[in-house]
Amino acid sequence: MKVDQVSDRPASSAFYSVAGRLLFVESPDLRLRNLLIPLFAGWQLIRIYNPDKSPDIRIDFTCGIKLPELPSDLNQFEIADGGRCYTRGADVFLALRDSLMHLVGSTPVTVHILLAKVPGPRDPLLATIASFAVCAALRRFGLFDLHSGGVVNPDNGKGVLIVGPSGSGKSTLTLQLGMTGWPYLSDDTLLLSLVDGEVEARGFRTFFAVRAGAADTSFKNCFEPEGLFESPRVEKVSPGCLLFIRLNGKRRSRLVKLSQAETMARLIRACPWATYDTAIAGANLEVLSTLARQATGFHLSAGRDLLMSNHAAELLSRC
Repeated sequence: MKVDQVSDRPASSAFYSVAGRLLFVESPDLRLRNLLIPLFAGWQLIRIYNPDKSPDIRIDFTCGIKLPELPSDLNQFEIADGGRCYTRGADVFLALRDSLMHLVGSTPVTVHILLAKVPGPRDPLLATIASFAVCAALRRFGLFDLHSGGVVNPDNGKGVLIVGPSGSGKSTLTLQLGMTGWPYLSDDTLLLSLVDGEVEARGFRTFFAVRAGAADTSFKNCFEPEGLFESPRVEKVSPGCLLFIRLNGKRRSRLVKLSQAETMARLIRACPWATYDTAIAGANLEVLSTLARQATGFHLSAGRDLLMSNHAAELLSRC
């Protein structure tokens, strides 16, 4: 990120592009600079040095202030990671530990991130709240996040989306397929959009994070897959198959085809923002409905056999 020494400008600022949308990220706090640089580098955003247009999204970080009290009349609900979301019309608030995100439904879309203190280098708070902010802003432009890994079937060029919560095995399966020559998008988060009436999926996170072992529920090994896999990362793909994965703790895996209605119901459960974020809920549900018609859904009860060389690719060839 660029560092300015002029007092009336942000200490850290940068432009990024994704799917034709321009983001401007800034912070007046130099202490956040060394945390924000690798954070945004870990997402599939293109750094822009001389933009030729105004940003669609502005995200600013402020640190070391007392967090404001939120009005009591807001709609609210709990979210993952122990946070709470509040909505009022097009505005979205998200309170998470010692941080608060406020998305203002304006033009450009503006997101304020307030931090009571600078998080420690191993504290996931900054990554979590910033990820929520970027994804919430992108939803205003028809890019909807899905907690999913993504690979490409080399036989037909169609995308295979591996959908599941943390600990369901989606990163491990994405890794196994990437190691056997399947092109990949991401192991954790995808962005979905409608393009000419068809759903298109693109990766959001660049690095992979795989649990160190079956008994370890917290620590993950993080690495950049480029250079490790036989096939390269792809920017976007048309999904043809949806795998809703769950670990079964057994030796063998089982693949069960889902109806279109079952597929849609599981997509809604996997995308809570499709109902929580009321300002864009209709457009989000339209994308999920199109995806349920476009791609064939399967429930994958994942066993230990998926860790065997080439077995995952052989199993998914049945899709």
